[in-house]
Amino acid sequence: MATHLTASDYSPADRAVLDWLLASEEPAVRSLTRRDLLGDPTPLEPQQWLQGPWVRNLLADQQPDGGFGVPPYSKWTGAHWRLVSLVELGVPPRYPPACTAADAVLDWLTGERHRSGIRVIDGLVRAHASQEGNALAVAARLGMADDPRARLLAESLLAWQWPDGGWNCSMRAQGHRSSFHESLIPMWGLHEYSAATGDTEAAHAAHRTAELLLEHRIFRSLRTGRPIHSTWTKLYYPPYWHYDILQSLLMLSRMRLAFDPRASDALALIEGRRRPDGTWAADGVRWRGPESGHRPTEVVDWGDSGPNEMITLNALRCLRAAGRIAGCAA
Repeated sequence: MATHLTASDYSPADRAVLDWLLASEEPAVRSLTRRDLLGDPTPLEPQQWLQGPWVRNLLADQQPDGGFGVPPYSKWTGAHWRLVSLVELGVPPRYPPACTAADAVLDWLTGERHRSGIRVIDGLVRAHASQEGNALAVAARLGMADDPRARLLAESLLAWQWPDGGWNCSMRAQGHRSSFHESLIPMWGLHEYSAATGDTEAAHAAHRTAELLLEHRIFRSLRTGRPIHSTWTKLYYPPYWHYDILQSLLMLSRMRLAFDPRASDALALIEGRRRPDGTWAADGVRWRGPESGHRPTEVVDWGDSGPNEMITLNALRCLRAAGRIAGCAA
């Protein structure tokens, strides 16, 4: 838990950004800023949390079955994606609408139709493990880690992990390297599950994945030292299933690994992307609003230009966790 701080513990530039985040129209952003950057763990009451436009939109039009009128994985309006966003906004544990949506997602992922599509080639499971990873993290954050369906997801991820510590969905991969896209989210899910249950196997598996990422200094090729993919150094929110350095650092910071020296290159890139006003902006978006007429659409306007609240919050979280800004984490 972060130590309690005040804005005066930060530099003037950082204080201005904190003030900007604390003036957000979204109560969840204000609450997460106080919790993670000022060390105030006082949670919002559900009714306060529900006042935010993002939260209201994410929960709008929920159906009696817990879904939202589309399959759980529909991009980006299905229950799967909405729940990840709700968790990132600090959904209260056991919040009934979120738990009902999680029931729909867990039923989908543990159902025969989904699991019969998992393939094994050359002894390696080829699966979109990010799906199970997100659902496991959501279940753990909602207080549903003791659900047998959550346990099945955790056991599956443990069984499917590749020798290098990651996961992969490619039918053509030779087994030398797993996919960072498919590995980051299962790492998060297993970490959250371990934190909720004390499961040591899950913790060990999550740290194996962390070691894979850190071995690559988050984004570099072992052979050339160059970025593995140019998009990994760009900033997006939400990242959805895509890998990038900020999302990787955020997950590693939750595992208290942001201090690892091998994270320094990625942290330096984040610092270098800071705008003159102290905030961070998105490099583009992976979503479109309903008014665009394009798919996939979103139910939330996360901001596609100018300072971005969630990217700024996450960047400050990571830098604080690594001890790179005043009021460094304990």
